[in-house]
Parts: sequence; structure tokens; C-alpha cells
Amino acid sequence: MTIIAVDHLSKIYPVALKEPGLRGTLSHFFQRKYRSVAAVQDVSFSIEPGEVVGFLGPNGAGKTTTLKMLTGLIHPSEGKVWVAGHIPFRREAAFLQKITLVMGQKQQLIWDLPTLDSLRINAAIYDLSDTEFRQRVGELAEMLALDRQLTQPVRKLSLGERMKAELLAALLHRPQVLFLDEPTLGLDVNAQVGVREFLKAYNERYQATVLLTSHYMADITALCDRVLMIHQGKLIYDGSLDRLLNQFAPCREVTVEFRQNQTPETLTTFAELQFLEGRVAHFIVPQADLTHTIARLLAEHEVVDLTVTDPPIEEVIGRVFQVGAVS
Repeated sequence: MTIIAVDHLSKIYPVALKEPGLRGTLSHFFQRKYRSVAAVQDVSFSIEPGEVVGFLGPNGAGKTTTLKMLTGLIHPSEGKVWVAGHIPFRREAAFLQKITLVMGQKQQLIWDLPTLDSLRINAAIYDLSDTEFRQRVGELAEMLALDRQLTQPVRKLSLGERMKAELLAALLHRPQVLFLDEPTLGLDVNAQVGVREFLKAYNERYQATVLLTSHYMADITALCDRVLMIHQGKLIYDGSLDRLLNQFAPCREVTVEFRQNQTPETLTTFAELQFLEGRVAHFIVPQADLTHTIARLLAEHEVVDLTVTDPPIEEVIGRVFQVGAVS
């Protein structure tokens, strides 16, 4: 059963045009002219229950607009969307019980109150009993490593602690579908790791479906096997992260430590030499030539150490957006 189904979804905004100066202001007041801006254009995809899917795109590509349509915050201009068996923009109570939306740097907790007081408000909104409230807060607080922080005013928490508390509040009603928009935005490395580990554990424990947007590629590689890529409002890729990397990263990075110092002249015949520092050389090698190149290096030189790595995923994703399409 598909839990999220998007069929030819579009969102078009009318944007008023105004000429500068007094004449333009008067004309704009009496007879406004508009142009249409397509934030999302003819997007279709489906997501199965329990999937964790990355949603990637540069700023202004249409990610947040799509999430807002999926959560019913804005009405689509064209197309259809179903989430957990509901049409989101109807905002039915049964639908709101099944989803949650978390946006980095957007808070729902009350600034001057302890987190626990805000959680009690959420429990009342979702009609949770006292037993359910205590049980769920206990489970989530343990998973998030939050304990004494729940009794502190929200303004006293660090940014990482506050983000964890926001996640706890957003998941208190145990939603089936999580829409996460930059949940690790602005967090330090340790806090990012903590949030990723929690989301992975939450997905495994409750089989929740997650649609995640992030500019931190470590979030995507740690959590998502599948990615959707949107560019200028259009969906340009829907598939596995591994296939994307293989298609747009046809080369591998090879770092070699030789027993003796080398000169560029002795190494340029093997592959593209990126840099050489004494005994350590760094090559860019096409995937098709990788085995042959490594065999030659080992046969013709005394090698102390050799490593093969993929190029940084940020570089690969950037290359996709430069092309603007995936075949």
C-alpha cells in the first residue's frame, strides 16, 4: 500500500508586476498586472510505508513548497496528492493525527516554559491519556537522551537540545508520516549525529515513513537509500542513491603512499594526478580503468599504502544540478 502518492502536482504563484516611480505606483494601484511563477511543475512520485526518502534540491527548487502541499498547508494549483489515505488540504483531524512536519529553526515549544509543559499541551491537543503521555515521553526522551532538559525552560536549552525537544514534541502523537525540512540546520557535528541516530532508530522501531530534505549530505547518506531530486520545480531523479553516485561519479579517487619520494613525471602516465607531496600521490581514475591502474602502480612501484574512495557526495549532487537532468 502506497502511503504517499503524488500525481502531476504543480503550484503556480501569481506575482504582481510594478513599474518604478509614481506613475508605476498609480498604475499598479488601479490596474495590476501579474506574471505566473511555477514553484513546482508536474511532479509525480509515490512512497511506500516505512521508507526513508531524501528530497534534494538547491535553494528555491520547490522542496519546501512540495512539503507544504503534502502537509496541507497550501493548496496545489494542479494535480492530486494523497497522504495516508487522505487529501492533505482538507486538513481532516484523522489526517493530522497521522503526520508531522518539522522545520529546522522553526519552533513550536513555548520559549519561557519548560519543555514538559509544552508537551502536555500537545498531549491535550492529540487527546492522549496521562498513561499514554508518560509512556511516550519516557520512550522518546530515552531515545533522544533528554531527561533533566525536559524540566528546564526552552530558552535555557542548547540549540541541539532544543532541536531534540522539538522532535519529541512533533512525534508525541506517534505519526505514521514524518516530513522533515532541514532538521539538522545549524547544529554542530555531534548534535547532527544525535538527531540522525534518533531518526534511524525511530524509523526502525515504529516503521514510520520519512521524507527528509537537507543540505547536509551526511543526513542523506546516513538515512536514505532512495532520493528524489527537484530542480527548478521539476523532478529530475527518483531512484537509489547508489545508482545516482555510479552514474554521476564515473571516477574514483586513489591515494597512494610510495616507499620513496616520487616526481610528477614518473606518475602522470598512470592516471590524472591531482597532487603529489613527497611520497603521497592522489589520482583521479575512471571506474573502467581502476583495476588496471592499481595493478600497474603495484607492479611498477613499491607501495606502502593505497586507498580508493568515491568523490564527495556534495560534488556529485552539484554535478547533477549543473546538468539539470538525469537520464
